Amino acid sequence: MSGRPIGSGHPCYVIAEAGANHNRDLDIARRLIDVAADAGADAVKFQTYSGKTLYSTKTPRFDYLDDDLAAKPAHELLEEISLPRDWQPVLAEHCRDRGVEFMSSPFDRQAVDELDALDVGAFKIASFELVDLPFIRYAAARGRALIMSTGMASLGEIDDAVTAAREAGAGEIALLQCASLYPAPAHAMNLRSIPAMYQAFGVPVGLSDHTRGTHVAVAAVAMGACIVEKHFTLDRSLPGPDHPFAAEPKELHELVSHIRDTEAAFGDGVKRGPTREEAVEMYTKARRSVVAAVAIPVGTVITAEMLTVKRPGFGIKPKYIDLLVGRVARVDIDDDDVVTWDMV
Repeated sequence: MSGRPIGSGHPCYVIAEAGANHNRDLDIARRLIDVAADAGADAVKFQTYSGKTLYSTKTPRFDYLDDDLAAKPAHELLEEISLPRDWQPVLAEHCRDRGVEFMSSPFDRQAVDELDALDVGAFKIASFELVDLPFIRYAAARGRALIMSTGMASLGEIDDAVTAAREAGAGEIALLQCASLYPAPAHAMNLRSIPAMYQAFGVPVGLSDHTRGTHVAVAAVAMGACIVEKHFTLDRSLPGPDHPFAAEPKELHELVSHIRDTEAAFGDGVKRGPTREEAVEMYTKARRSVVAAVAIPVGTVITAEMLTVKRPGFGIKPKYIDLLVGRVARVDIDDDDVVTWDMV
């Protein structure tokens, strides 16, 4: 996205998902961008939709919503929390000022056109839209990167979407494992599907995470996730459907920090001796070596009972202790002295 390489060997791309948590307050939307930038996220993502074009007026109520929210028809609720579209250039500029990428999930063709005009680095296709192949083709035809969430999707449905995107001219394609539950329980996340989808489709794979906390998303990075998308909010107690399961600012900061720590911990897979840091002190002072169990006067023939093994480790290695038996002490060796080869 915007020249930032994504995939194996590159840092995980972290998308801070603001979604509808702006509560139609432009100041909150700007503050969300600030929080994401301060946390070190790579991008801030909103959602561009209209309730009337998204849901039929005959849609049944969603039981996972609290009673006040569920009492409203889905199309009315979504319209009430939708992003005012004239905010998009303002938010994109604020993202540029803060050094993070502006993204939004388009849910209709007008949204694709609007975001394309803003020169976004990628279009994010939500899980629910994955089966709308004409819409995927419309977005892909702009030649931009497509990130597609795969909640509820079978491999066949994912293959249909990837094929449609490629045939329509998508730039790069990435997939996100996702459990379309709000919040999602850990047992529903199936992180092993991340390497499986990479093997199946040969594209970068990441995680769209709706779990509470940050640990599942960090574990996904250890499983090979190249992208992590996480909902966040200024305050989980704010009204709205997406606040309760979203990360608060401190958690978002911890998420990015823990992802970077995890990446730093990967190493190169080659098992070596001490690291540079270990060799400074621990290698010599905290390992074990041969130590005198008693005082050994000069000229004494050393027996096994005169020797023991203790820390520190700058003496003779314990594996050579039997080679010392029968040798003669060249100097006085005090009780608890670390034994070295020049002493015998």
